[in-house]
Amino acid sequence: PRPPEERLPRGGGATARLPASAPLFMLDLYHAMADDDDEDGGPPEWPPGRADLVMSFANMVERDRTLGYQEPHWKEFRFDLTQIPEGEAVTAAEFRIYKLASAHLLNRTLHVSMFQVVREQSNRESDLLFLDLQTLRAGDEGWLALDVTAASDRWLLSRNKDLALRLYVETDDGHSVDPGLAGLLGQRAPRSKQPFLVTFFRANPSPIRAPRAARPLKRRLPKKTNELPHANRLPGIFDDVHGTHGRQVCRRHELYVSFQDLGWLDWVIAPQGYSAYYCEGECSFPLDSCMNATNHAILQSLVHLMKPDAVPKACCAPTKLSATSVLYYDSSNNVILRKHRNMVVRACGCH
Repeated sequence: PRPPEERLPRGGGATARLPASAPLFMLDLYHAMADDDDEDGGPPEWPPGRADLVMSFANMVERDRTLGYQEPHWKEFRFDLTQIPEGEAVTAAEFRIYKLASAHLLNRTLHVSMFQVVREQSNRESDLLFLDLQTLRAGDEGWLALDVTAASDRWLLSRNKDLALRLYVETDDGHSVDPGLAGLLGQRAPRSKQPFLVTFFRANPSPIRAPRAARPLKRRLPKKTNELPHANRLPGIFDDVHGTHGRQVCRRHELYVSFQDLGWLDWVIAPQGYSAYYCEGECSFPLDSCMNATNHAILQSLVHLMKPDAVPKACCAPTKLSATSVLYYDSSNNVILRKHRNMVVRACGCH
């Protein structure tokens, strides 16, 4: 795939804030999720496919312990998570940091470990929770993703939304290495290579109702079907009735929603707009099978023929909707990727 810089949408507004590492990464995720919007879901084996919402957080504060000969060396990162929504379950969380090839360590094997700072201690070492370990070569270059999902249980339950992560680097023989000498970039890196946190959320499913106790079976007369007959199977006076009188029947029509026209491009990164479609047309009797009419709509149409002043015709409305993904900045300047459900009309019918 093309690098993110080549996939930026044209225009000003929110896109003018790019490029920076988190927005560029999120833009790549947006394109991956948007490709799956037609199917209303992505591949379940990778985090975006299981997520309704993806949030990125910029590194707010950075601390180092690399001065002199004090060991172990480490680099600490802090994130403000106050914007995390309630009622969302974390499916995955990653800390992403860019690594340059290190000329200081030749091509030695390095072990990069990540911990959450659970509690700061003034007179001794802080309490840490191990999160992830990655092994790589000193000459490697590129983005390093560390799994910090285990920290999510604590930050979702804690009132303190200040997440502190501490990164250590060691050689095979256990020698502590300055993360900077290992090529790991921090706040002084170019904006396109700044470290950041990305978190994947999915709405908690509705509670499952307990099954009711089974009722004793009663003898019932057999039924041929539980569906009302379509108009073309109803005999009698309606055989030659054409209720539409030449007007278009209920169907889907084109509707393009431009975020620029709505004045939203100050905060929406992508897309510039999308095809939403809408439903319009007649739902007059006889309701053909192509109108996707409900049983209620069929009965309402029959009653309307008898009492047109008392009962209206059935309405043309969406019968199937799908999601679309939107990438935008929130009020705290975090980059958000949300899959908004029921945004695109896929099919219309009479209701």
